[in-house]
Amino acid sequence: MNSRFRTTLAAVALIVIASVSFAVAHDMDGMDMDSASDSGGVGAMGQMGAHMKMSDHMTMTESRPMTPADTQRGEQIVATMRAKLAKYEDYKVAIADGYVPYMESVPQDVYHFSNRELTAAEYMGDFDLAHPGSLLYEKKTFGGYKLVGAMYDAPAGDTPEQLDALIPLSLSHWHAHTNICLPKGVTEADVINGNVAARMRPDISSAVDAPQGFGRSSGSGDSVRMRVGYLADPRFGFTGTISNKADCEAADGTFHKQIFGWMIHIYPFASEDLKVAFSLEAP
Repeated sequence: MNSRFRTTLAAVALIVIASVSFAVAHDMDGMDMDSASDSGGVGAMGQMGAHMKMSDHMTMTESRPMTPADTQRGEQIVATMRAKLAKYEDYKVAIADGYVPYMESVPQDVYHFSNRELTAAEYMGDFDLAHPGSLLYEKKTFGGYKLVGAMYDAPAGDTPEQLDALIPLSLSHWHAHTNICLPKGVTEADVINGNVAARMRPDISSAVDAPQGFGRSSGSGDSVRMRVGYLADPRFGFTGTISNKADCEAADGTFHKQIFGWMIHIYPFASEDLKVAFSLEAP
């Protein structure tokens, strides 16, 4: 990090701190605590980072035609990540280097180990393939973690051209979380830090107490899915039914056109095949 960047980082530390207390919270959409497997993929805690698709709450960059130069860049990106991040195949080395597992006790398909300082640097435009803001792991059956990839971030204001210069838009899609309605009293910092109990609905304390549509699945054949805290109300959050400012204000909520910056997942340890390495689905 050069001296100019260090000075800038210090100057905006109070602003950045809220947005880097782990950008991985963007994958919380739904924050379902599944008591049974969810083959439909709606349980974000069971499918964290496993699959992404366009929606009112998920904005993605448009695809661009593949060029030979993009293919070459993709191969270089995969090779660089493999060489520079191989040491993190031992997840304990990652922890020693400041990568902290996010919500480790909650079952997930992909676990994010995030570094606060590096994520802050990315949100300020300091992009480095060798130093991603987050590392992506799968939990091994008999303990430990398997490194599968990394997540990179970019400033929310970056243009498609700027994002393409980082990771070609022909290879994959950068994504941003948009049109988010949060209940009154819940801040972006609460979301980022996984503080879903920041505003607990007084009439809903568990999946057992919740009426249909609030905190539990309906239908006799559905598994019970606990949605804790403000997410017990399906109108709010990253997969909430509210996706516009007028409806959000009518529900006494606060509307956020975008939360976090741009993000992208890359899985170089899954395959040398670019379609796999840059897939929107976890390997």
